[in-house]
Amino acid sequence: MSTEENAALYRRIVEGIPDAVVFADREGIIRLWNGGAEAMFGFRADEALGRSLDLIIPEKMRKRHWEGYYKVMETGVTRYGKELLSVPGIRKDGSRVSLEFSVALIPGDDGSMQGIVAVLRDVTERWMKEKDLKERITLLEKKT
Repeated sequence: MSTEENAALYRRIVEGIPDAVVFADREGIIRLWNGGAEAMFGFRADEALGRSLDLIIPEKMRKRHWEGYYKVMETGVTRYGKELLSVPGIRKDGSRVSLEFSVALIPGDDGSMQGIVAVLRDVTERWMKEKDLKERITLLEKKT
């Protein structure tokens, strides 16, 4: 397979994944935004590309996010490794979305960090069902 064919295959794979795939560079600027990200967050690729990750990060989470992000870009080390992370996100319409995601650090040829890619899944419905179930259990425990 040629380099061009390989690159085209990678593009089709990333676009075919139903989960959101987002790559942000060292400064936290969105450089890759697949169809799954469009569906999840409501922003078309042309609206998201070139913009800060603040686009999908709730205001109250931004300070903490950027402190960690820039530290990872500086050190090339993340404490999360292969963990599945859970955070809230924000959609174009301002509604919140519960997310689970994993990240991979992307180094350049010289070893310095180029950015981070995240694969994100909307778990809002599951989170709401779990919350409802916990509330029902609490109510039942109070009755007994």
